[in-house]
Amino acid sequence: MTAAMERPESDHTVVRLHDRSRTDQGTEQVSERLLKSAARLSRNAMTEIDWSLPMDPTKYGCSPEWSSLYGTDYWNELTEEQRIRLTRHEFASIMNIGIWFEMILQEMVLQDQYVGDYHSAEFQFALIEIADECRHSLMFAKASEKMVGTSYHPHPKVARMGKYFKLAAKKEVAYAGILVAEEVLDVFQRGCMRDDRVLPFIRTVNEIHVLEESRHMKYAREQVRDSMQGIGRVRRESSALAVSLGAYLIVSSLIQPQAYADAGLDRSRAYAEREANAHFHSMIRSSCAHLMEFLDEVGLLTKASMKWYRKAHMI
Repeated sequence: MTAAMERPESDHTVVRLHDRSRTDQGTEQVSERLLKSAARLSRNAMTEIDWSLPMDPTKYGCSPEWSSLYGTDYWNELTEEQRIRLTRHEFASIMNIGIWFEMILQEMVLQDQYVGDYHSAEFQFALIEIADECRHSLMFAKASEKMVGTSYHPHPKVARMGKYFKLAAKKEVAYAGILVAEEVLDVFQRGCMRDDRVLPFIRTVNEIHVLEESRHMKYAREQVRDSMQGIGRVRRESSALAVSLGAYLIVSSLIQPQAYADAGLDRSRAYAEREANAHFHSMIRSSCAHLMEFLDEVGLLTKASMKWYRKAHMI
């Protein structure tokens, strides 16, 4: 079991929601395997990528098919140079929003493991995950700086809601929220990392992130399964709704409208065409298929939650 925290009645008292002596063996065994995997396979983009190399002007920032405007009238009007510039700004936005959520993720995992069982594999892998996320955020920052030199942030209202989410999210809500961000990006990045039309250093960034996030997703799934054991209907329904709201905020924030303006496009027209782009919506749904299956399996895909997933084109 994870060590979730509750605000103490006294500032000098720590209240634990459940006892570490009842550590779930499945979670512990998975964590042990993931620790070994991390020791063998972890990578470092700061040393693996030569950040000084010039960029090939003919290479995209992501596979064209993953552009939010691909297949629209606006896309068809763009020159090859404009399409390349657009995909670079789009993926820079995705990486920057990734940094924002990875910072939330780190705080949630730290909070969950506070005063944990330091000798357990679960606790030790949680530290590995936090270290990975720090390196991923640095990698994304370097990559977006090199590719477009522009930082993107979620809308201020979304950023404020993110602060509330990281404080309030516990157990299955926290780890299912982590899964949402990681699963959505996983399919997208798997396609882009194999595409020789994409900038080589961006392909390496995607490859590193896919490799290391696969461990994080396995860990998060075990944490969600563990937390869902024996919970009541009210908590299940409220947790499912909280996860879906978080998913909507994350997915709808990935490509900031300012990215279109920075790419030299008409911001309002680009945003409107994206919102009506059936191809882009289909790509999002395909990236969420495994996530939805898992949420359904553990009881976190409810009628109320599906409203928000549909709104984000995740189902």
